Amino acid sequence: MPNNIIFYFTDQQRWDTCGCFGQPLDITPNLDQLAREGVKFDNAFSPQPVCGPCRALFQTGKWPTETGCFRNNIMLPAGVKTLGSYIEEAGYETAYIGKWHLASDGELEKPPTIDHTVTAIPRELRGGYTGFWRAADVLEFTSHGYDGFVFDENDRRIDFKGYRADCINDLALEFFDQYDGKKPFFMTISQIEPHHQNDRKHYEGPDGSKERFKDFVLPEDLKALGGNAAEEYPDYLGQCASLDENLGRLVQRLKDEGLYDNTVIIFASDHGSHFMTRNRDGHLNGYDDYKRSCHDGALHVPLVIAGGPFRGGGAVKEIVSTASLPKTILALAGVDVGDAMIGENLLDVVEKKDDNRRNEAFAQISESRVGRCLRTPDYLYAVYAPGVNGGEAAAADEYADDFLYDLGRDPHQLNNVVADPAYAQAKAELRTRLLDWIEQAEGARPTITD
Repeated sequence: MPNNIIFYFTDQQRWDTCGCFGQPLDITPNLDQLAREGVKFDNAFSPQPVCGPCRALFQTGKWPTETGCFRNNIMLPAGVKTLGSYIEEAGYETAYIGKWHLASDGELEKPPTIDHTVTAIPRELRGGYTGFWRAADVLEFTSHGYDGFVFDENDRRIDFKGYRADCINDLALEFFDQYDGKKPFFMTISQIEPHHQNDRKHYEGPDGSKERFKDFVLPEDLKALGGNAAEEYPDYLGQCASLDENLGRLVQRLKDEGLYDNTVIIFASDHGSHFMTRNRDGHLNGYDDYKRSCHDGALHVPLVIAGGPFRGGGAVKEIVSTASLPKTILALAGVDVGDAMIGENLLDVVEKKDDNRRNEAFAQISESRVGRCLRTPDYLYAVYAPGVNGGEAAAADEYADDFLYDLGRDPHQLNNVVADPAYAQAKAELRTRLLDWIEQAEGARPTITD
């Protein structure tokens, strides 16, 4: 039988919260074990650091500018073939648990005109998933850190009591109570932790997190720039620890069911968090928050794949984009989508099959601004569209330099050298490569000015 596949997907988790990526506290022992068994990607970057657009990409394998889902509060368009449709056609049983965020529609920061934020998501808006379903469109609207509700495949409300990450995991484990093993399964567990609770402006870790993780070591970018990390980080780490504990419970259930040896587990996050340290400039559009930035704090995410062909405890140093996850998942299911999806099969990167691959990642930024960036091993180069509201426009015809960081000298991205004449040649080369990415992704080549 083909490999079962589990996509364990967190929300707003920095890469450096994980032991396998350098976290000094014992936050993620279960993920660290998967990394020792499988493959960890040391330099994985999000293609879009906003929840809805990133999820739309994960479900379609297309850039948000192509689907139209360039910001939150835009539903997944009809007529785009999805990951769920492809994998069910390939003979997989599906299960989706947690946050969906692709079924409500309207203007940003206004009540949705099509509103499924706190009601059952209609079957036609579930992205092609027809199997086991325990989800809410905007999970942070139906729960807080403790207690809440989701809906099942028959639109029935399911209330839960307890810490939210535990409860979402419990709902996922219920799948195995009814799984008959006749088909391989593809399960997505879309946790909302460690996202802050929007209406409370607070990272809600399990009770006792502040004491448990009081000896935290603040990452250097957050230490240098301030923000609210010093106050919020213990709870943030508590959320990450809870996610890992639940990952461990999932692994144990797979072993108990005799499924572990034939299951690939993919662990990733949609984006990171810069803890209100970035986006402090004049072209912000009012979104000085936690993400919506080209900096590594928002884009650099954990990525571990374990099982199937991803074995051996290797570490991939090359830069990869999590935009490649849909194509990689389908390749594991025996489906070659070719150019119908962006990105690459990450197994090809592990096996170094392409000597000419571009060792860089491209990202689109929305809501805070209309922005684009290119991340290479040596530089981070970003542009923005002056005077263009990132909540209203997906792209622009004209961009201007935003920042350039020399990562060899400035790994924490504190010294913007975009106007430094010493970097003029490097910037010109990066600008050309960024324009190539924009043209490939969006079908038009804008202009960029100093």
